Amino acid sequence: MAPKKISTKRSRRDAAAEGTSAAPEFNSHNFRSAEHQQHIEAIKGWSFHRERHVQLREDEYTDFQEEIARRHWTSLVTPMAKFDLEVVLEFYANA
Repeated sequence: MAPKKISTKRSRRDAAAEGTSAAPEFNSHNFRSAEHQQHIEAIKGWSFHRERHVQLREDEYTDFQEEIARRHWTSLVTPMAKFDLEVVLEFYANA
């Protein structure tokens, strides 16, 4: 008598249960779509370099400095002391 074959097919119930446990629940507060949420996993390994602070002397590039002051961009050209990596990752995931 031939040995019985073992079925390698999974039942629908097993496949459905496996699919729900593997994928994290969609977080609509932080991400625009489920694809964006999955994209963050791919970019978590990225390394980020801090902005390089450049201090111009008063006599250097006066036209440029005057334009920054005229447009009230002083806070934009001043790099932040610290940044939240989670916020940066969410930004790139949703971009």
